[in-house]
Amino acid sequence: MRLGIISALDEEQHGLVEAMQDPATLIHGMRTYTSGRLAGVDAVCVLSRIGKVAAATTASVLIEKFGVTHLLFTGVAGAGDAGVRVGDIVIADSLVQYDMDCSPLFPAFEVPLTGLSHFASDQRLANLTASAAHGFLDTDFEVAISADERREFGLSMPRIHRGLIGSGDRFLSSASEVNAINASLPGLLAVEMEGAAVAQVCFELGVPFAVIRTISDNANEAAATDFMRFVKAIASRYAFHIVMRVCRGLG
Repeated sequence: MRLGIISALDEEQHGLVEAMQDPATLIHGMRTYTSGRLAGVDAVCVLSRIGKVAAATTASVLIEKFGVTHLLFTGVAGAGDAGVRVGDIVIADSLVQYDMDCSPLFPAFEVPLTGLSHFASDQRLANLTASAAHGFLDTDFEVAISADERREFGLSMPRIHRGLIGSGDRFLSSASEVNAINASLPGLLAVEMEGAAVAQVCFELGVPFAVIRTISDNANEAAATDFMRFVKAIASRYAFHIVMRVCRGLG
């Protein structure tokens, strides 16, 4: 197997390339792809940049040019439900493009000519990712995140959620927007800007995938203020430890 690891931002993948054995770098299509062995697994790391088109392009290249057999997207997201808090982890069981609407030609949210609105994750890879996340919280969390940082960001007993993630080409920064999306998509746990596009590419090309997101903000009026500080200080460490655990589980 060959694992493709995608993140939108550099901070969401911090340390993974440095941890690779025998890394080799190739620049293609304005992306830097680094291949090597990560915890014993043949892997390719790349930053997609932000948005659905960027993510879909990157996933397609990973599959078609680099021959990855499995894809893992890791990064941050806004909470899509009041029960999901900053510092929690959401693992997608399925993903939907919340801004896809070709009605009345097709039902709202359905991707035309696929017959699907929700794209299901690979259960084996999602289960392994969930196990890695549990291992991180049980073993690594208090070592990786200092007491001062936990206090600053209000991280108290983070939880793991599994369910629906919504993707769209908007940085949501008002509670009313999230509430409107949530009303149309019951069970929505998190909102972000890439995962459902990767899910569609993987569905069409027959590649197993999983998406894991650390909740960085509440997708409300404070989201832009919280976002980058949290990504740099907290989410980068979540991602490193969890992805390394996933690779050890695959190895």
